[in-house]
Amino acid sequence: MDKDKKMMVFYLFLAALSSPVVTEEWKASVIKELEALVTSCVVVPCSFSHPGGPLPTSRLRGIWHLKTGRNQLVYYEDQTRILENFRGRTKLLGHLGLSNCTLEITKVRDHDNGPFCFRIELAKSTDPSTSNKFSFVEDCVDLRMLPEPPKPTLSHSETATEGRPFTITCSVTHTCPSHAPRLKWSRADPDAVHEVHKKSRFGFWEAESILTITAEEKDDHTDITCTAEFNGDSKSSALMTLYVKRSANYNHIIIATVVAIGTAVIFAGFCIFMVKRYKKRMSRPSRR
Repeated sequence: MDKDKKMMVFYLFLAALSSPVVTEEWKASVIKELEALVTSCVVVPCSFSHPGGPLPTSRLRGIWHLKTGRNQLVYYEDQTRILENFRGRTKLLGHLGLSNCTLEITKVRDHDNGPFCFRIELAKSTDPSTSNKFSFVEDCVDLRMLPEPPKPTLSHSETATEGRPFTITCSVTHTCPSHAPRLKWSRADPDAVHEVHKKSRFGFWEAESILTITAEEKDDHTDITCTAEFNGDSKSSALMTLYVKRSANYNHIIIATVVAIGTAVIFAGFCIFMVKRYKKRMSRPSRR
């Protein structure tokens, strides 16, 4: 009996060690709410975790569906099974083998609000025709539809000064990094524009264009416009009026001083000439 008890304790010990792996669950990380511009596109960031080691993409099948029904497919590798409204407009941007289930929806329509949920199928290595299925209906995304594109924001550090470089930054937030908006200036030398695309916060991105110009006197009180062109032909603009401060100019003082000095020299020379001439006349002997 002592031997049986020891064996039982040993097996319980092994079970305790292995329980974290056995009880580990499939989990998905999906943004809860995201803005989507109508006629443009939207990228829904998604990742998942699973027990065990890495799995090959060939054994994984990703599915996106409406929360109202698992058979209402938004994305599936077999296009014929997708809801007609979404056919040709959805695809996975990530690799399932890298635990990336990011979804892209193009040509967004005003009723594409979701919620959308991710589901994964794992084909068994012994029988690829069978699979385990995991649905993440507690981690779905709602889309907040934007009928009009967001306007860009213009910022600059200080007032422009004539003859000096002046920098203006135009930025706009979006949710489609796969087709980022293009920023265009009403006046710009292509060499004077620097573009940056960066992540703003989870699910949101920022396109930024930096314009550098050398301000001139003729630029004072002129308008500069930055236009954001979104995927799907949506546009929005922001405008600012440029005020140019004239650089310090001492030419008028220098010219006036030179003229005054020149006049004084000429006058002094004339006076000296007249004095000498007078003295010379006075020194001549008078004729009787």
